[in-house]
Amino acid sequence: MLLQRFLKKCIFDSYDDYKENAVPVVPDNFNFAYDVVDEIAKESPDKVALIWVNDSGDRKEITFKMLSDMSNACANFLRGRGIGRGDLVLLFMRRRWEYWPLMMAMHKLCAIPVPSTNQLKAEDIKYRLKAAGARTVIAYDDGVIVDEIKQAIGHDSVQVIDCAEIEHACENCLTQFERVTNENTDTMVVYFTSGTTDMPKMVAHNFAYPLGHINTAVFWQRLEDGDIHFTLSESGWAKCSWGKMYGQWIAGATVFVFDFSRVFTARDLLTAISDNKVTSFCAPPTAYKMMLGANMSKYDLTALVKADVAGEALNPEVYEKFLDRTGVKLREGFGQTETCVMLFNNQWIEPKPGSMGMPSAGWDIKLLDERGRCINEANTVGEISVCVKDSKPLGMFQGYHKNDKQTASVYRDGYYRTGDMAYFDTDGYYWFVGRNDDLIKTSGYRVSPFEVESVLLTHPAVREVAVTAVPDVSRGQAVKATIVLNKYFQPTDVLVRQLQNHVKTNTAHYKSPRIIEFVDVLPMTISGKIRRALIRTLDSAKETIVEPIKHTIGLGEDKQ
Repeated sequence: MLLQRFLKKCIFDSYDDYKENAVPVVPDNFNFAYDVVDEIAKESPDKVALIWVNDSGDRKEITFKMLSDMSNACANFLRGRGIGRGDLVLLFMRRRWEYWPLMMAMHKLCAIPVPSTNQLKAEDIKYRLKAAGARTVIAYDDGVIVDEIKQAIGHDSVQVIDCAEIEHACENCLTQFERVTNENTDTMVVYFTSGTTDMPKMVAHNFAYPLGHINTAVFWQRLEDGDIHFTLSESGWAKCSWGKMYGQWIAGATVFVFDFSRVFTARDLLTAISDNKVTSFCAPPTAYKMMLGANMSKYDLTALVKADVAGEALNPEVYEKFLDRTGVKLREGFGQTETCVMLFNNQWIEPKPGSMGMPSAGWDIKLLDERGRCINEANTVGEISVCVKDSKPLGMFQGYHKNDKQTASVYRDGYYRTGDMAYFDTDGYYWFVGRNDDLIKTSGYRVSPFEVESVLLTHPAVREVAVTAVPDVSRGQAVKATIVLNKYFQPTDVLVRQLQNHVKTNTAHYKSPRIIEFVDVLPMTISGKIRRALIRTLDSAKETIVEPIKHTIGLGEDKQ
């Protein structure tokens, strides 16, 4: 297999060597389900593809031979239900083991899965059904989501297939399935974005997309044959494709899945890692903060030798504490639903806490200023953009499904514009600043919310924080911090001044928040990202105009 020959050559002496030589040749008519899963099943039938456990104590191990047979059986079942080439199907599968043979079955059929989170409500589902034109929904009935689906469907003729039917098909349907041909440019999967600033968009990836995750799994996560990799993501998010399927199996690793029905705790997470000898873990900073808040010494984490972070920018304090307790360096990576990993702290460089690292092989990353010009000077903020003048890198999305206008808005002048702002330092490391809508312009200065949040999080009173802008009569905008306090701390004028001074002591004075509001919870997207846009909207509704030297304390009246 071409892919195996390529991977055997993937031993590079330096980052420059990797950048120049780590882009694979894409085979014609590549289909991950046939050309990776089925091939591994033939060569190593007993190799474990998936270890699945849940919080009820159930456990299931699926070999590649089992996965190949199950996906064929499932494909036969789905074809019998009228699903075929080009059909978009919404999946609500949580973290159920059936998701993996189901996805492979849909790839074999050349149908288009639209993975979706079980946290959606009826109106969310109705929007997605209409936007995608989907006539089938497949769902694991967790006691809530099927009722929401039925409300969303109403009197429309949309068929709903229960996960139990998928399980039955995997175990009982015919396991022979003739290959359906595809082009590399055909749409393979569609993901809805999390909708932090607008209505969720449909991100369409083609059949070459899994090969983009060689960068994700082989080079960022540094996975090898025999690794047991655990990415903390529900199947409804693109991060599942990043960490629980494509690149991991290409690398030869086993995917570990922890399917929890309740809100998981640090104890659940650490127990799962310890008991299952997980060697590699990837999660957003929130999960690492949770783990650090527990007594980690009670758990045997000696198998864990690789750890990565994505989803939100990493605060240096979390990096240092995790390194101190485990001896493992967190390596941050950056990408979007629209891409695979674009920037990461690779194995040839020393990770800098808080940095996104350096560009992936095959990705021509540029920072563009407000006029679309390339920024060549270090420590100058610009929009992270990908040059696509000659071709798109592996893992880059085709466009927004059924929306040429939205696609054209981000593919401009030979670049894909991410909407994320960053700068690079004199060593070539990239540093996240924020979404272009999140940057604060105060008294002529540009302030990164993340930078201020990182400082505030080092104060013992602060558990969570979101930094945004509010109108200011003399400065244009003022810095505002919306804070969730740690236990035993009270919202007082004295604490406000302490927090402001803490920022002034640790960074430039103009970054200190002029407004501090204390709340019980921060508004989050269902993927766990802070909704800064909503905080700004709520502040606008309150017509918050800041007079010079005025401080205000909120008591959480706008809880979300």
